[in-house]
Amino acid sequence: MEDAIAVENVWADLSSIPPDPPRMRNICSRCNRPSAVCWCPFLPATRLKTHSRLVVLQHPAEERRCLRTVPMLMQSLEPGSCVIYKGKKFPTNSQELNRCGSLYEILSSQDSILLYPSKEAKDISEVVGKGLQRPRNLIVIDGTWDQARSIYYNSPMLKNLNQVKLSMGSASEYVIRTQPSEGCLSTLEAAAQALSIMEDRPSMRQELLAPLHALCSFQLLHGAVSHQSKQFLVHLDAYNKPVGKRTRKLLRQSAGEVRANKEALAPHIQHFNLDSR
Repeated sequence: MEDAIAVENVWADLSSIPPDPPRMRNICSRCNRPSAVCWCPFLPATRLKTHSRLVVLQHPAEERRCLRTVPMLMQSLEPGSCVIYKGKKFPTNSQELNRCGSLYEILSSQDSILLYPSKEAKDISEVVGKGLQRPRNLIVIDGTWDQARSIYYNSPMLKNLNQVKLSMGSASEYVIRTQPSEGCLSTLEAAAQALSIMEDRPSMRQELLAPLHALCSFQLLHGAVSHQSKQFLVHLDAYNKPVGKRTRKLLRQSAGEVRANKEALAPHIQHFNLDSR
């Protein structure tokens, strides 16, 4: 009996000892990433100065994403060279837009261009090529492709802007995220390519993408897998997730482009593991 009481007392004493606090990982104050996977060392040694200002219209849901690319732009460009406005749609009259500070002036200026692949969009090299006046503001929409499309169609002033697009090039280098189709780029990649053309500084693209390359490398080393686009997987009959009607329609419309670019896709096909289906 005494032994049982002694055991109970021991357990009572042990239970009264406060547990050790959880060991917190060191967090970088600049990028808010764990120090072990911080991409700040890969930022430009000196913030890049641009003649044009990058204006980001960001969907609120982007703030909740862990692997965002816009913070890389903010940390790479000189203060004031990149500004962000958040919203699901942007106001349509002067009274509402005044609440957003200078946004009304930006959206109503003839010196602003919107990077968005609409039917009216011209290739950016035709608008800001050599000998042409460089626009003051480059506007980009930050969000998923569905979110970007929603922002565009719900913000009438965006349709009044001069619209530009990037020529189809290589696949996205943001390999840890799935893109809708070949040629779709992340916000960082699109902005980096557009700015390098506008500033006539080809090296700027790689300088801006260096943190993204580091992020992807870190994630792959810690168990992430390299993603192919939905278009690519559907073409191989290797996409198992349900595809929405709108997405399926877009994929079918671009199926001809995939077939026409088999040679460009061949290196990816060789490394694709069909057993992963």
